[in-house]
Amino acid sequence: MKKVLIPLVLFIIAIIAADRFLLPYLTESGARATVPDVRNMSFDNADRELRKVGLRATKSYNVRYLPDVPPDRVIDQSPEAGAVVKPGRSIYLILNRQDRPNYPMPDLVGRTEAEARQELDRIGMVLSGVQIQAVSAAEQDGRVLSQSVPPDVTLKSGSAVTFIVGRLEQEPVGLRRVIVPDVLGMSADQARGVIVKNGLSVGKISYEHSDLLVPDTVITQKPAANAMVQFGQPVNLTVAASSN
Repeated sequence: MKKVLIPLVLFIIAIIAADRFLLPYLTESGARATVPDVRNMSFDNADRELRKVGLRATKSYNVRYLPDVPPDRVIDQSPEAGAVVKPGRSIYLILNRQDRPNYPMPDLVGRTEAEARQELDRIGMVLSGVQIQAVSAAEQDGRVLSQSVPPDVTLKSGSAVTFIVGRLEQEPVGLRRVIVPDVLGMSADQARGVIVKNGLSVGKISYEHSDLLVPDTVITQKPAANAMVQFGQPVNLTVAASSN
């Protein structure tokens, strides 16, 4: 019996010793390492810093290409700096994409300046300049009128693009120009209303006898329809009169 107990006791002692001393040594389950902050370092420098504390660097790449960031620069890391991990743990270092992806140029015309900027930023294009052009139509105010690269042209991310934005400028009343409306065929009263409504005045009205035209119908106008004239300019009319 004594011969059996001695080996059994020794076996139990060996198990306890292995559990408390040998396994922790082999697995380093009792050791911990604090992850250093390696963001904004080059990959090689970040790898050296991680090795100093017993950690490994593993490359990962950002989804988007960042034109102002070198391809070997660490943008982010996982786990984050300050995390406590086991020695030998892989730390994922997120780097900028090495290749510049290609994108079709979007159609920016008609979009607001803010929308155009957001669209270019989304595909990583660089807005190198915005030019301003005076416009008279309110619907063009603050919107893209033209762009340096036509829509659907393929560009690499990071390419420079410019566009022109409209800015509404109200001219002084004395310099404002308007389009002469077409009042031919209208009655004289109707023509007066249309002329005044369009920022012009009614000038001289002369009459011309006609057996064919309806009396009081405008048969000629001066300036002609669609002419560009100064605001408030008079429009002279010739009106059909009855032969009686």
